Amino acid sequence: MNLETEKSMSRNEISTTPKRTAELEELLIDAEADDEQVQQSHPLVRRPWLLLLGLILVALNLRPALSSMAPLLSDVSKSLGLSAAQAGLLTTLPVLCLGLFAPLAPILARRFGAERVVLGILLTLAGGIILRSNFGEIGLFAGSVLGGASIGIVGVLLPGIVKRDFAKHAGTMTGVYTMALCLGAAMAAGSSVPLSEHFGGSWTIGLGFWVIPALVAALFWLPQVGQKHGAHNVAYRVRGLLRDPLAWQVTLYMGLQSSLAYIVFGWLPSILIGRGLTPTQAGLVLSGSVIIQLASSLAAPWLATRGKDQRLAIVVVMALTLGGLFGCLYAPIEGLWGWAILLGLGQGGTFSLALTLIVLRSRDSHVAANLSSMSQGFGYTLASMGPFAVGVVHDWTGGWNAVGWIFGIIGTGAIIAGLGAGRALYVQVQSEKI
Repeated sequence: MNLETEKSMSRNEISTTPKRTAELEELLIDAEADDEQVQQSHPLVRRPWLLLLGLILVALNLRPALSSMAPLLSDVSKSLGLSAAQAGLLTTLPVLCLGLFAPLAPILARRFGAERVVLGILLTLAGGIILRSNFGEIGLFAGSVLGGASIGIVGVLLPGIVKRDFAKHAGTMTGVYTMALCLGAAMAAGSSVPLSEHFGGSWTIGLGFWVIPALVAALFWLPQVGQKHGAHNVAYRVRGLLRDPLAWQVTLYMGLQSSLAYIVFGWLPSILIGRGLTPTQAGLVLSGSVIIQLASSLAAPWLATRGKDQRLAIVVVMALTLGGLFGCLYAPIEGLWGWAILLGLGQGGTFSLALTLIVLRSRDSHVAANLSSMSQGFGYTLASMGPFAVGVVHDWTGGWNAVGWIFGIIGTGAIIAGLGAGRALYVQVQSEKI
């Protein structure tokens, strides 16, 4: 895009030329952020294959602590005497911590370096998994908090590392990163119950097993701690984001679509068990639905950036999500796998579009870093209310039919927020040197 073309546009409109689209696809969120040296330097990655393997292994560990609980939730509740409201709180706490602890990521990264923080947080994640699977009700809730906090911090840091070390292949690496997230969630959802049954029927094994991949990831990540990536000399700040309506629309869309996602992670197996499936069957349905997300998480952003804006794509993926949810809840059980596939196609698209909107609505990586922190911090905090509401409504009614109202309200809100966030505009803030 040349200078004259830029001048002819409104200052907050985005060009959708192929060249601009390619640039936007390569702009990722740098959580260490606001450092010009990081943005412009070309670090020497001595063994890029080892870094790539480390990133994949770390990403694989960002969902099992969440999705492994759902298929075992009924067993855990019976064993410890939890009410539906307490079970709802158990599914809510990790998601709440994703939001509450996300803003710590850039602070820790600037103080200790992203690589050291990722290594340390992988160990705290392992500690949280051990705590929640071996120390009764108190350990269950405390470990869930520690696990959610750990995932919230690492989840903000990884895209920045991808941006810095794989800048020329950022789009591809983002797809690999997203696929690893989905694969980790699917593996945990589908295998936690069989693992428990294989090792004597104890739910503690199904939850505690996932400490092993966390420690393996930490081992393979260890070589990255010694890498040097340039000095952090020039800091930036972004003001006014909390006063920007578009930033709040992006945040609301992130939070509301995440709320549906974590309802699925936390409650779908229990809903399906209530409809007559065994825990193993319910876990496999969740696992299969998440695996389907691999396809739409790659395809949806690519298709959405080919149009003039992302509003149509947002409506389509949210309609697929709601259709799949209502089908799983109300449709004849014989067609369950079809509804699970529809749900996976929708939710893979909603999540990847939420990440894409953070990039597309930002003028530069400094703004994107701050918008990422805002949308994940406030968004995941909002998202945590969905699983809790499902638990409360189930406790009040003694059944699952009424939770369809929760699906509808959250989905409608996500569409409304998405229609605002999907417009081809920039948030009206600028990054400036401190």
